[in-house]
Amino acid sequence: MKTVSDSFRRAGVQKLCAALLTVITLASLAHAQTSFTSGQKAKVRGTIMSRKGDLVKVQDTKTGTSAIVKITDDTKILRNKSKVLFRRHQDMDVTAMVPGLTITAEGVGNSSNQLEASRITFSPDEFAIQVAQQQQIDANNRATANAQSTANQGVNAAGAAQSSADQAQTTANQAGSMAQAAGTVGVMNAMAVQMVNKRVSDLDDYRTVAEAAIFYPNGQSTLDDAAKADLDKLAALALSTDGYMIEIAGYASRTGTKAANQQLSEDRAAAAANYLRNHGNIPMRRIVAPAGYGATHPGAENTDPQGRELNRRVDVKLLVNKGLNGAL
Repeated sequence: MKTVSDSFRRAGVQKLCAALLTVITLASLAHAQTSFTSGQKAKVRGTIMSRKGDLVKVQDTKTGTSAIVKITDDTKILRNKSKVLFRRHQDMDVTAMVPGLTITAEGVGNSSNQLEASRITFSPDEFAIQVAQQQQIDANNRATANAQSTANQGVNAAGAAQSSADQAQTTANQAGSMAQAAGTVGVMNAMAVQMVNKRVSDLDDYRTVAEAAIFYPNGQSTLDDAAKADLDKLAALALSTDGYMIEIAGYASRTGTKAANQQLSEDRAAAAANYLRNHGNIPMRRIVAPAGYGATHPGAENTDPQGRELNRRVDVKLLVNKGLNGAL
């Protein structure tokens, strides 16, 4: 005789098989890559999956396949009008090409079957929405794991376990909605990249080759001679590194207001980026979203002058994609 417990197990197996089939289908699409005919005009819209120097891998929003977009000196990168103040330093739109951003690229195919972009547009609002959606996904995944744990513990009392799972799923949905709302409000109230607070160097696909810490006097964003020397060394190493990218994160001590610290950290990051561009011969397209993080991520305690001095800094990292020798 079939029991409630048997039915519960079969239902779980069916759901697992369906989930595996979905994963396999998505994986096959992700491995499929669009090939662009040399000399022919083309257009692609998708979300940036990864970057390797001037090459950007995007996942097509319609087909799910991937495409390689090449950024050159002639590529115009423009933001659409939006409600999100994506970055106060508006001359740095080219640096916004970070994983997670949805872009529309237009251009012609090259001899490597890539889309050599003449124009790329993006909307910070869409990025803000994607951040909120990802927060919802993360919340749902955590709640689903809790629901599965509850179901496993209640296998001898399937009815009770199912009830617990339903309650957990309800909690998951509520948590997801709260995460989405909180994420949207949070991102819309400040610059999207800073609110995400997820730097490219935190991603598993990238390796830090070298880094430099640049320090500033209190309330200032001007580079001194020591800072310039450190940036010169990093720029020279970058130019000899294949497929490099540079990430810049600015910080401030907790002296002053939150708004002032945010602005100061952004100005410090911009100062380092502009120096690398103007004196280190680093193309701005190779610098990834130079961002200010205010007084977050302190490197030392803010309770004494020495600690505050260490927190008035910019972290500059030279990055390469771990898949540099393989497929992007």
